Order: sequence, then structure tokens, then C-alpha cells
Amino acid sequence: MSFSPLHIWASMGLMSKVVAAFLLLMAAMSLAVVVERWIAILRGQATTQKFLATVAPLLERGQFQTVQTMAEEHKVSPFARIVSPVLRKMMREEEGELPPVELARREAERQKEAVGGELRRGLGVLASVGSVAPFVGLLGTVVGIITAFQGIASTGSGGLGSVSAGIAEALVETALGLLVAIPAVLLFNQLNAKISGIESSLARASGELIDELENKYGHRASHDLQAAAE
Repeated sequence: MSFSPLHIWASMGLMSKVVAAFLLLMAAMSLAVVVERWIAILRGQATTQKFLATVAPLLERGQFQTVQTMAEEHKVSPFARIVSPVLRKMMREEEGELPPVELARREAERQKEAVGGELRRGLGVLASVGSVAPFVGLLGTVVGIITAFQGIASTGSGGLGSVSAGIAEALVETALGLLVAIPAVLLFNQLNAKISGIESSLARASGELIDELENKYGHRASHDLQAAAE
């Protein structure tokens, strides 16, 4: 018997082919998610570095309006997507019970959650593939073995030689399921660790931004409160 992929595919039954095709589709989905996420992460990091190098001096000088305008132009950067709505909220002229810095802090928390969700987009696919693919492969193995024994029953022949080919073809399904699941789990863990690191960096950077805003506007808010009390 030849164990070439084409020969194995040709000798499979219909249900085994359906299971194998489903596993190949899961592998393609995993690969697409990994490639798309890595491209998005690398582009976001490169844009963030360029954005920070440009706006760092502006933040030190308190030119928040200019920073907010530049953040609108760097939407690929996760940090810029946090900075833009935070500064927009901070510089609103509307008066309310909460000081502008507190509004900016709450907006930063909301935006960090939104950006984190965007960064993790597609990871659910990897997690599902990693957990489900082995069972799908096992299903293909069971179906293949049932088909092999049905062939024995229909022909009336027995012995190891008559079932070994069918069993070997069925076990290919389990191997295929593991080959799909193992990389999906490893890549999920790698991406998850990378995104967790990015989220920690965003939390530190947004905290420093809030500190800058509070340093500039906090005293003004305190003065306004004292004046209102008087």
C-alpha cells in the first residue's frame, strides 16, 4: 500500500474526506488568524514608536491639542487610539460635576478595554481549533475504522492484512487533527503573551498621560472647586 497523501485521500470514504477537509479548513483559518494578527501587531508597534517619538516633546510642553490632532492621524497605533478620545474628552468645554481629569481617566479605561478587545480579535478561533481539532481527528478515525470493518463484513475476508490498510488510513485522521491542534495552541499562547505585554505597555503609557494631564489641569480644577465653594 502507498501512504502518499493523494493515495490516502483517494482511498478514504466520504465521511472521512469530509472530516479531513474540515480539519484542513481549520488549519487554514488558524494560519490566516496568525498572519493577520502578527501583521497588525507589528504595524501597530512600528506606528506607536513613530507616534511617541513625535509627540513626547509636545506632551512635555503641554501642547495637548496638537497631540490630539496627530493621534487622529495614527489610528493604526493602539496607543494613539487611546490618546485621541482621552484628550478629546479632556478638552471639552462642557461643565459637569466631574473634573476633566477624572473624565479623561475613565475614558482611558474604556479605551484600553476596547483596544485590548481589538488586539485579541481572532484568538478565539485559535483557542477553538486547538481544543476541538484532536476530537475532530478522533471522529475521523472512528469513522474510518467503522468503514474498514464494514468492508470486511461485505467481502467476507478477515485477517490483519485485510484491515491494516483501512486502520492506517483512519489513524491518519488522528494525526492530522494533532498536526492542526498543536501549532494552534502554541501560536495562541505566543500571541496571548505578546498581546498581554502590549496591554501592560498601554496601561503604563496611558497612566503617564493621565499624570501629565493631572499635573496641568488638576490644580486648575482644585482652584475652580475652591472658588465655587467660596
